Amino acid sequence: MQSTPPAWRTFRCEREYIVNTYLDIVFDLPLDQSFSYRCDAKGEAAPGKRVMAHFGRRELLGYIIGGSNTPPAFPQADKIKAVRRVVDKESVFDHAEIALAKWMASYYLCSQGEALSAMIPSGRRAGTNLSLEDDFDNEDNAGNRLELSAEQDEALLGIGAMADAVFAEKNTGQQKTNNLHIAYLYGITGSGKTEVFLRLAERMIQAGRSVIYLVPEISLTHQTAELIGRRFGAVAATLHSGMTGSERLSEWMRIRNGEVVIAAGPRSAVFAPLRNLGLIIIDEEHDGSYKSGNTPRYHARQIAMHRSSQEGALLLLGSATPSAEAWKLMEEGSIKRFSLNRRLSGGTMPAIVPVSLQKTSGCLSAELKEEIHQTRLMGRQTILFLNRRGFGYFYHCTACGFELTCKRCSVSLTYHKSKNKALCHYCGYETRPPLVCPECGSLDAGFTGFGTEFIEEEVRNTFPELRIQRADADTTGRKGSLREILKRFKAGDIDLLMGTQMVAKGLNFPGVRLVGVVFADTGLHLPDFRAAERTFSLIVQVAGRAGRFFPDGKVIVQTLRPYDPAINRACALDIEGFYRNELNQRSVLNFPPYSRLIRLVVRSRQETKANKAASQLASLAGTMLPSGAELLGPAECPISIQNGNHRRQLILRGTSINALQQLTRNMQQQYEKETGVYVETDVDPVQLL
Repeated sequence: MQSTPPAWRTFRCEREYIVNTYLDIVFDLPLDQSFSYRCDAKGEAAPGKRVMAHFGRRELLGYIIGGSNTPPAFPQADKIKAVRRVVDKESVFDHAEIALAKWMASYYLCSQGEALSAMIPSGRRAGTNLSLEDDFDNEDNAGNRLELSAEQDEALLGIGAMADAVFAEKNTGQQKTNNLHIAYLYGITGSGKTEVFLRLAERMIQAGRSVIYLVPEISLTHQTAELIGRRFGAVAATLHSGMTGSERLSEWMRIRNGEVVIAAGPRSAVFAPLRNLGLIIIDEEHDGSYKSGNTPRYHARQIAMHRSSQEGALLLLGSATPSAEAWKLMEEGSIKRFSLNRRLSGGTMPAIVPVSLQKTSGCLSAELKEEIHQTRLMGRQTILFLNRRGFGYFYHCTACGFELTCKRCSVSLTYHKSKNKALCHYCGYETRPPLVCPECGSLDAGFTGFGTEFIEEEVRNTFPELRIQRADADTTGRKGSLREILKRFKAGDIDLLMGTQMVAKGLNFPGVRLVGVVFADTGLHLPDFRAAERTFSLIVQVAGRAGRFFPDGKVIVQTLRPYDPAINRACALDIEGFYRNELNQRSVLNFPPYSRLIRLVVRSRQETKANKAASQLASLAGTMLPSGAELLGPAECPISIQNGNHRRQLILRGTSINALQQLTRNMQQQYEKETGVYVETDVDPVQLL
């Protein structure tokens, strides 16, 4: 697979050579319309290119989505401004990307310019191209194909047959719009899902079709990119936020020019401009990072569903802990499930032991300390996981009850001992930690709770002989640092690795015997209907790092709530029991997947303005609610103040997403906008904080 398949050597994207006098341009602004400009003096501007243009008193980056030689039909057309500068020498997007942006604008209730801005990499094209073949060392059995188990063979044959059926439909003209084909590779951690994904990708490329391979975390991007680079060489590309804008644009243009047949990366790689698309793979489908936190608040899974239905491709999802929505669809038969139930490489699922922290001093229980010691004696490795960085995260005075919170957000500050600062992880506010209670002057005050920094100090004091490394946002800020840490851990140069989510899932380390979940309760306290699902998934996923190559893996789950159903079932690996119970609760409470949601968040620096706008939107919704829909709120967001903005939310709930979208459009049109008030629209939200 190191050379370009013959079917792709002559493939080139469409180019627009016609010079238009007038151009239709959209901007990354919440304005649902295009604007007319004249072509530049050199005639270089054309649909698919980006330009700099005057917009009011500003100069903005715009996207040319069309053109004409006929003047626009409005007064004073002769005064239309010309674009100031053409950014691109060749088109960076074409009709397919324009159509996708139009659909995104309609579905996610944003503008077409905002959608294109999310799709197209920023920056100028780099002078040299990067390929996965250059970016990774081709060693360790580079390109070797592993022998498949019987389960993997069966899954490969079944999913391949589904792909053949999709292609047959398309080739015979039977493929219809929205005719969606979805397969799910459900397998325990370490069961070989990745190899099945790669074999299917090989099959697609040999048939002259292209592949998008999505992973949720940038830490997994490096590992997956390495595997893909070894297997496919120069015809593979990666797109992720760790690259500069120019590097990403360079890879984007390689894809557009037909030099690439498989593109890998996190969320935004779903927009890769591959043609003749045959397969979209979404690994760790359940992961919340596939949902964008900024406008447009798209979900990569939804974009993948749309692209696969429009382009006649197969959508393949995979996880050891499917989302509740996917599990329900598999149970109903709407998604075809293929299962992998046996660990490869000689490993077995580890023993998972819940340990109560009720009487534990510090962050390490006696059971966890003993297992770390035993693991070291065996010459094996340990991973400690806690989804909270910093040293302590809750400042409390026992004398007067004072709590130290962010001045701009309604959240507690986190103490970072290495910096001797109390930081807000939402807005970046920082201050020196007080020596005495700021309210009453008592010395009986300080930070409690523990983050990764606190754990590191206790582990170093308890096990001075261990080679210890912390991996979180504070220690992996330098480019390439996370990859370097993981490489050292895999090579056995680190005895104990502690970290946040970046060490929790997807990674494959042969030497790991023990995994410790330092505090499993963190996510359970969040006021969100997905809290139990996230907690269950994290425990099962992080537990999957242990015992992948040996049958003696062990997991210690420390908790203050050992009998909570989510924690209890995760420790018992009772997958079916958890989903059965969770879906029953969702059904009773009428939350997804038994309903659809649109969340509107109003924010303003003035509380009265935020309250007024939220009330106005609620009043509009109340007069226009369609049958089967309801309004929840308005109410304060759980994080009611963020970065100085007061936040209020309304949730529209119903059975038809189309009806909710139309309701929201009507509300947006009739809502009287006020200076200093912003309304964020989130279709299909994954969290309600």
